[in-house]
Amino acid sequence: MKKISLDIVTLSHSVTQSNNYAIILGEQKGDRQLPIVIGSYEAQAIAVALERMVPNRPLTHDLFKNTLETLNVSLKEVIINNLVDGIFYAILVCIKDNEILQIDSRTSDALALAVRFECPIYTYEFILESAGILAEEIESEIESEVPTARKQKATQGSSLASYSIDALDKLLEDVLSNEDYERAVEIRDEMEKRKGN
Repeated sequence: MKKISLDIVTLSHSVTQSNNYAIILGEQKGDRQLPIVIGSYEAQAIAVALERMVPNRPLTHDLFKNTLETLNVSLKEVIINNLVDGIFYAILVCIKDNEILQIDSRTSDALALAVRFECPIYTYEFILESAGILAEEIESEIESEVPTARKQKATQGSSLASYSIDALDKLLEDVLSNEDYERAVEIRDEMEKRKGN
């Protein structure tokens, strides 16, 4: 079966399930996107890796990566290989001593590891055919997300706007030491926004 390359497009609150997140994977050579609902812990694990944050103590996915590397196992690729009753399935394709090993994985964990190993993510046509939607459809769903959530985020962002860069640095240290990675991402975004100006 031919593999289709995917990129992580965005990570956002799920429109359909409160208290969950959606990671949007985009087809590299096409317009279809694959929205996958994940839990807040998994979303946090992916966000930490995407933002290149270094937590005080290794998160579970960091521990697993360190373990694989210690055992001389490399993660070659992640394949989202099945979709049954709305649930995505994935495998980790690993290499040890030139032998290919396939490890069954939850899709959210596989994606958290893919980001850490910077390895490619693939799926198959039947999955994109079944669950993929066009990019414009996802954008309109995100646009129609509950307005109060957006207002709340804007309010949080504006409260950060009143901090100096030094104060933001200190706040970032504090939230990282408390392992509040969601807030750390917001602070990092505010700092990046100021660097862009």
